[in-house]
Amino acid sequence: MKADTKEGGHGPDRHRSGFVAIVGAPNAGKSTLLNFLLDEKVAIVSRKPQTTRHRILGILTGKEAQMVFWDTPGYHSNAKALNQEMVSRTLSALHDSDVCLWLVDGKRMGQEHLETRGLVAGLPKGKGLLIAINKADVMAPDELRSLKGALSGAFPGTRVLAISARTGKGVGLLKKGITRLLPRGPALYPGDALTDQPMRLIASEFVREAVFECTREELPYSTAVTVDEYLEPVPSEGGGLPGKTYISVTIHVEKENQKAIMIGKGGARLQAIGTMARRNIERLLGGPVFLKIFVRISKDWTKNRKTIREFGYGDIA
Repeated sequence: MKADTKEGGHGPDRHRSGFVAIVGAPNAGKSTLLNFLLDEKVAIVSRKPQTTRHRILGILTGKEAQMVFWDTPGYHSNAKALNQEMVSRTLSALHDSDVCLWLVDGKRMGQEHLETRGLVAGLPKGKGLLIAINKADVMAPDELRSLKGALSGAFPGTRVLAISARTGKGVGLLKKGITRLLPRGPALYPGDALTDQPMRLIASEFVREAVFECTREELPYSTAVTVDEYLEPVPSEGGGLPGKTYISVTIHVEKENQKAIMIGKGGARLQAIGTMARRNIERLLGGPVFLKIFVRISKDWTKNRKTIREFGYGDIA
């Protein structure tokens, strides 16, 4: 069937739907963009790079199209077993997607940018590609023009947009560009769906995000979070206010001194982590949460592929 490049129209024969893999170097702003697109926080965000480990799925439903986004881990080469598993997740998302959205960090053009460029250049024929330069709001005009020209020259025929995932600048055009590349078809998920990720996973990610924000240097990269128990509130009789969601998680670290740092003096740091995570979980659930956190030493877990998979960070392909 010949592709329809016209916009507009709301009939079922003109509706589009499909999967969009958001790829880019670490800290390019992929999770920030996904959260902005959904107008809801489903992916964790940190100033530190390499925050995302899971292939987070977010669903954006409109009149003309349903876009199903995969927020992938930052693409970069690394011999560490955990990093290799993250790369595998990115490749899996690309394989399963209809469209690749390459989010270019407009402020950092290092080795990781070049590696991602090589990945995108090797996409199979027929895979939709859209390039978005993020952080355009903090780039000098001549700097932005130069980068846009270079990318257009390297990928002839591919649309290159300038956006800001932080402010939303250019995101409207981005959505239109993605819609044009999606195949025709009905919605893949119910119209009110936001993600297919279980709340257990999202809760563990919010805890891990708090670890990134409350600790320093390399400690967050040696941390995993698993959910021990997740109990939804039982509706009260007589239509009263619902009870709390009970969540118990374990933060895994690799060394004894890391455990002490994670807990902090008098438990202060662990309390701060719990407070931040609980607030984000409550915001998404729309109700009160009781969050209990334990810290456990799982020696050298980032080097053990079996443990990596047990913690839920292994390849899902």
